[in-house]
Amino acid sequence: MSAVHKNIVILISGSGSNMAAIVRAAERRHWGDRYGARVAAVICNKADAAGLEFARKHQIATAVFDHKAFASREAFDAALMTEIDHHDPALVVLAGFMRILTPGFVQHYEGRLINIHPSLLPAFTGLNTHQRAIDMGCKFAGATVHRVTTELDHGDILDQAVVPVLPDDTAQALAARVLTQEHIMYPRAVEQLLAAG
Repeated sequence: MSAVHKNIVILISGSGSNMAAIVRAAERRHWGDRYGARVAAVICNKADAAGLEFARKHQIATAVFDHKAFASREAFDAALMTEIDHHDPALVVLAGFMRILTPGFVQHYEGRLINIHPSLLPAFTGLNTHQRAIDMGCKFAGATVHRVTTELDHGDILDQAVVPVLPDDTAQALAARVLTQEHIMYPRAVEQLLAAG
């Protein structure tokens, strides 16, 4: 059994389905033995987020920071950074964390901060990606895992998954189909980073 020396901290805002996919992959693929890695903490900005219960059931440390309780975005990010740094993370993984992070936060975790975005970047940065893809007549949509930079939804692309846009698609149907691919791709991208060192 190798010593754990690569802690992963995951940030969520809701159900945490991508977080759950990563936790399950870590268990199934024995990241502890293979890479000395584990999901050390799940941090959320909503106390009632369903993903917190999943994390607790898997004996993962959890913390909640309600962004509404902080006077500024900077104050929230500073508290978040203190909690994250407590776990000495090798990777900070954004998994449906619905907050735009300050440049100081992003720079603090430069090279260690990744995100998944529900479009084929660089197309459709920001919100409402699935409806925008349908409205533009795209034949394909998908999701992208990328390194986080101070520019929203930019940064080196680590992996992408492509799904067809069907003629009668709604944004909800397309989102559900993309999400099934996210659950495959995000753990794979994290594991590739762990394997690379």
